[in-house]
Amino acid sequence: MTIPTSSIEQVIPGQGAMAQPSAEPAKTAKAKRQRFLFVRNGKAATGLIVFGLYVLFAIIGPWIAPYDPSGRSNDLVQGPSAAHWFGTTHLGQDIFSQILVGTRSVMYVGFLAGLIATTLSVLIGVTAGYLGGKTDDSLSALTNVILVIPAIPLMIIITSVLNNASDTLIAVVIGLTSWSWNARVLRAQTLSLRRRDFVEASRASGETTWRIIVFELMPNLTAVIASGLVGTVIYAVLSEITLAFIGITSNDGWNWGTILFWAQGQQALGQHAWWWFVPAGLAIACLGTALSLINFGIDEFVSPRLRSAGKTKLKTASGHTVRMRIGFTPVLENSAATPVMREAK
Repeated sequence: MTIPTSSIEQVIPGQGAMAQPSAEPAKTAKAKRQRFLFVRNGKAATGLIVFGLYVLFAIIGPWIAPYDPSGRSNDLVQGPSAAHWFGTTHLGQDIFSQILVGTRSVMYVGFLAGLIATTLSVLIGVTAGYLGGKTDDSLSALTNVILVIPAIPLMIIITSVLNNASDTLIAVVIGLTSWSWNARVLRAQTLSLRRRDFVEASRASGETTWRIIVFELMPNLTAVIASGLVGTVIYAVLSEITLAFIGITSNDGWNWGTILFWAQGQQALGQHAWWWFVPAGLAIACLGTALSLINFGIDEFVSPRLRSAGKTKLKTASGHTVRMRIGFTPVLENSAATPVMREAK
């Protein structure tokens, strides 16, 4: 008796249909795990939590400040107390309120300058690396010119000429003078990617240049772009604080550099008023640490070698499990097959 072909086709797809639902949830669960892998990284999670607190204080800081940061009182150069958590200045101003209010200026300048610099570095670096030829030569020459311009002296000149320079102007100046390093890195990465098989296949299929750049190259440059953004934000924050500390920017508003400016001008260290400059310094250090931890988390997320460093285990012939460590190689020292860690030569 001959079985119809249609019956066979009905049975086999049915079996496949029965097995597919079990494989589909596994793929979905794996995709979810990959999606939250970055957040599960200890360094990245810690950096994101601390950075989130800074963003929160930047938003609500002026509203929850217990005092007017410029308001004066009779408590002159008083140490931390229940009334003034971070102490007071020579005019009786509350330092805790100054730090809360100044967080918004620091975060605003850092983010705006980082976005401007990252956008320019992506446009110029990726375009130069992919197109090549005269376009690459022209954009590389522009990058080299911006690279050799001293950014801090230029910012000092611009802000000195323009009285009462706003935070937006400072952020724009910092962004326009700090994109060249990231542009060179992105150009080098693009040069290494533009001859890959997937790019050649997209080019052979007739995709446009900008579609190849956006949908083929940019996803492979995400880690480099994110790392450059974090680095630029740190540089912008330090640049703004430096300008405020040396008295170039307007002292009408408040940021952490302004607090350090008045502390230095009034000889806070000579008066043993450590509370005048230590909180602002710690705020700068904690923000830089949080951004650095996020940067380390990005590196480990995109690099399996960094993510698994120090976690690789090796099973010996005797059945013992030895944990691999950087710079060490497991060897067998005696006949009992006892694993011993010796420094790799």
